[in-house]
Formats: sequence, C-alpha cells, structure tokens
Amino acid sequence: MPAIVALPCMCASLRRAARALTQLYDDALRPLGLRATQFTVLQALSLAGEVSQGELGQLLVMDSTTLTRTLRILSAQGWIENRPGKDRRERWLRLTSAGHHQLKRATPRWERAQARLRSRLGDARWHELLKVSTEVIGGILESAED
Repeated sequence: MPAIVALPCMCASLRRAARALTQLYDDALRPLGLRATQFTVLQALSLAGEVSQGELGQLLVMDSTTLTRTLRILSAQGWIENRPGKDRRERWLRLTSAGHHQLKRATPRWERAQARLRSRLGDARWHELLKVSTEVIGGILESAED
C-alpha cells in the first residue's frame, strides 16, 4: 500500500477519509444488498420517525439528487414508504415493517464495522473524531447562515 500523503486541503482530506469509511461500511453491508448510504437513510428514518424529504436531507446534509436516488432504491425494495404532503412538492417518509426488518438484519454487520474501526482508533480517538465531525458540520452550517 502506498504511503498516505497529508493533503493541505481540509475538503480533500475529509472527502478522502469519507471515501475510505464508505468503502469499509459498503464491504460490511454488501452481502445484504445494502450500501452505506442506504443503511444511513434507514437508520435515520428509524431514529426520526416520519419526516419530510427536505428534513431528512437537512438531517443527513445530503444533496437532493443523491437523496432522491437513494430513496427511489429503498422504496423499490419496499423498505420505505412516502406519502404526499400538503402540496405536490412535499413528501413524507417513514420505514415500513420490511425496512425495520432490513435495518435489524444489517445492524450486526454495521456494528462489526464500527467495532473494527473503533479498535483501530482507540476509544479516546473514536469519541474525539465523532465530536470533531459534529463540530465541523455545525461550523459549516452556521457559516452558511451568515
């Protein structure tokens, strides 16, 4: 494996780390026909209950095109259902019983990927990275409001 070169750009560094993490979780979830992005949406809906597509996009800081594509796949699998809102543009989303079942099936694989990464990083670093990633998102969203 080639040496990992430090990149001077925060965006490039975090995107590279995100791609590496995505590959780790995709590999863990692939036997169930799931990708990390799909698992994340199922997990978010499980935690949030019924939410609008716009709210889900904000919660996940996910662009509309990517979210729509992911939701289409999850809907075709029967894992989520959506209903119209007050106007034609609004969609409300929630997990179906099949979606809850798929999430339950996938969670042990996700937990193993989490544990693998956590053991490599150590508990203190793991918690610090979770904290810093939340702070980065908060800082970016706050600056976007200015």
